Amino acid sequence: MPTIDEPRPDDGGPGRPDDPFEGLVLDEEFVRSATNKEASGRARMLTERWKKNPPPENEPWRPTTEVRPVTQIRRSRWRRRARPVGRYPRARWRPGVGSALALLTVPVLVLIGLASLGDGSTLPPKSSALPTLGAETAPPSSAPPAVDPDVPTPERPWAGSPAEAWPNGADGIGMPDSMPATGVFSAKQVAANVDAVKAYLVAGNLDPQVLSGRSAQPVLDLLDERDAADLAKAVAHPTVEDNPTDWLSRFNPAWAVPVTDQVKVQGSISFKDDGENGMLVHTDVTYVYALRPGPDAGKTTDSARPASWVQADHSREVTREIVRRSQDFRFYDPKHYKVTPGKPVLSHSSSEFGNNRCEMGSGYLEPEFDFMRATPTGPAPSGPESDPYDRTKPMRTDGECGQISRS
Repeated sequence: MPTIDEPRPDDGGPGRPDDPFEGLVLDEEFVRSATNKEASGRARMLTERWKKNPPPENEPWRPTTEVRPVTQIRRSRWRRRARPVGRYPRARWRPGVGSALALLTVPVLVLIGLASLGDGSTLPPKSSALPTLGAETAPPSSAPPAVDPDVPTPERPWAGSPAEAWPNGADGIGMPDSMPATGVFSAKQVAANVDAVKAYLVAGNLDPQVLSGRSAQPVLDLLDERDAADLAKAVAHPTVEDNPTDWLSRFNPAWAVPVTDQVKVQGSISFKDDGENGMLVHTDVTYVYALRPGPDAGKTTDSARPASWVQADHSREVTREIVRRSQDFRFYDPKHYKVTPGKPVLSHSSSEFGNNRCEMGSGYLEPEFDFMRATPTGPAPSGPESDPYDRTKPMRTDGECGQISRS
């Protein structure tokens, strides 16, 4: 067994006359006055590691002197859309007559490009007596007035609709009057966040590339990474419960083709402080599309073209689809949450589709044309009648497919 040398009385100690540390007091003053300070074990380890692999510079939006916990956003699935507010009464109006274009030229018009239609300046002056409206600056207090019934045509696609008085495109999306600093965001950041949301609305509901069903990339590029992945999945594999039309408006040219590059729009954007989360941007916008039938309009997966299609020429028939979307977007504090700064996170979305088939799930909006109502297919509307242009009422969430009073 090894021996252990223990100190003996004659080995000396604190009481020895030659002890150099006699009377030394290791207090706080002594520590602060030390000229050499020993680095911690972790500091020495990092020093050696960084000699070969220097650490990356701090990202400009990260705190440089303060370390905060980064948590994943607690995401709940946004509320499901209200079921489409489908069909208007059959006697509402009749299809137009005459044939200016052969049916097969219709989808080619979109594929060549909507730019060939110009900016709508060739359209005649609006036919209704309604005064021209600007974008909303506050929630409306009354429903749009009645408009004399009229038959829409390719030359006058908005005839008989209150949307004829609405602004075109992005001009119909009202912006906040002022955008002061809100929550953790400066006034400049608030303005950038609101602009990012408007860019999403424009891309998702007005971009010709998206509307024609060619690509959803303009929208994917504007979303936070996780939202973009969810939307890409819905586009690739649409279902009733996971449908890209919850996010954006798109039409299959085989079913419906825009007759003009104009989209009538009315709505607004607002925002508020979202507490420790950051900032919440609320949108409520209605979009009105004028469309003509594509070559497969009215077809189902197990049926040929409806008999009512071949009995008359429907190449000049025009119908309108009215889409209202209420969407909330969050901008989380990047110091506390793992997000892409400047890109919105969609937290809530409700949509109503006026004049759309009750059945959903194809990944496209499928407006109903008058000839389709002559030989109805699929479930009949069972919900209450409503005015799709009335923006004073809250969004429906009862899941019923109802009727609309006008289109």
